[in-house]
Amino acid sequence: MKRREILIGGAAALGGAATASLPAPAIAQGVKELKMVTSWPKNFPGLGTAAARFGQRIEAMSDGRYKVRVYGGGELVHPLKCHDAVQEGTAELYHSAEYYYQGKSVGYNFFASVPFGFTPPEMDAWLHHGGGQELWDRLSADFNVKPFPCGNSGSQMGGWFKKRITSAGDFKGLKMRMPGLGGRVINELGGTAVTLGGAEIMPALEAGTIDATEWVGPWNDLAFGFYKIVKNYHYPGFHETGTCLSLGINKKFWDALSRADQEMFTACAIAENNVDLAEFNANNSKALDTLINEHGVSLVEFPDSVFREMGAAAKDVLADAGATDATSRAIYDSFIKFRKDVIKWSKISDQSYMNKRELVDFHG
Repeated sequence: MKRREILIGGAAALGGAATASLPAPAIAQGVKELKMVTSWPKNFPGLGTAAARFGQRIEAMSDGRYKVRVYGGGELVHPLKCHDAVQEGTAELYHSAEYYYQGKSVGYNFFASVPFGFTPPEMDAWLHHGGGQELWDRLSADFNVKPFPCGNSGSQMGGWFKKRITSAGDFKGLKMRMPGLGGRVINELGGTAVTLGGAEIMPALEAGTIDATEWVGPWNDLAFGFYKIVKNYHYPGFHETGTCLSLGINKKFWDALSRADQEMFTACAIAENNVDLAEFNANNSKALDTLINEHGVSLVEFPDSVFREMGAAAKDVLADAGATDATSRAIYDSFIKFRKDVIKWSKISDQSYMNKRELVDFHG
């Protein structure tokens, strides 16, 4: 995803606001007001709510020493310019997704989600115990940013299609909204990946500008109303298998914090990383029932043959990304090695249990 762009009305008019420098944090009676820019509309389900909760935690844990003012995408800076704002000091914090910033380094994709990548627990394992966080820190330090995981959308759906996908050949000539490295896979399969902001997707579907789209999952997709135009809802998603949302902190601000305050920001980010994933999982099931039972949506599983073709294309796309530069190569090598190792345990633990769980019915 440049995949989770949210372009809301009036954002284009903000132009100069996206790069204008603002005053330093307000200080009144020992209280510091911090600006957090985000890529989402304020309080948008699962995305904006994660940013808001993080800010509330900082205020509570600091006993009011810090106040976090959360800006929705486009309110202070363009939704996809959050990294620039924190890098330049326009804001102290951002809440976003790192693949939006692949223009700065293709390596950023690996710290959000890549095709056939990690599940949320696997991503956490890589970041905390597989060297991923250190690589992320090294990459972001070049841009004056200290990064953290701060939310996760969980496994995403494969997308909405006007015509069902029954073979990899069905992607030929298909125009699909899918940014980032997932979009490159669509191109490899003979389709045309289109990058659109969230507000642009519905008009494009209505006008026939695109034939298919992905967004997130049932909770967010229901809110956007894709079911009004498209009824074929494919799964599983290959492109975002557990998208990590990110907190970016201006590094000069971070370095000036006390050790205790650094630990506070770290703990609040990790807490939100867990709570946000729980929020998505709690709401996706109910939203999927609504889509199927109230709106006539057809749930369609991608055939195994299609997934194999997607996987073959993704292998080349990721290898090309890793060959871009030395930093991206180091990230890619770490990612691929950890993926190979962690899959062994995931198959024995989570995957095998879920398969066996199907044998037991508590609800019949």
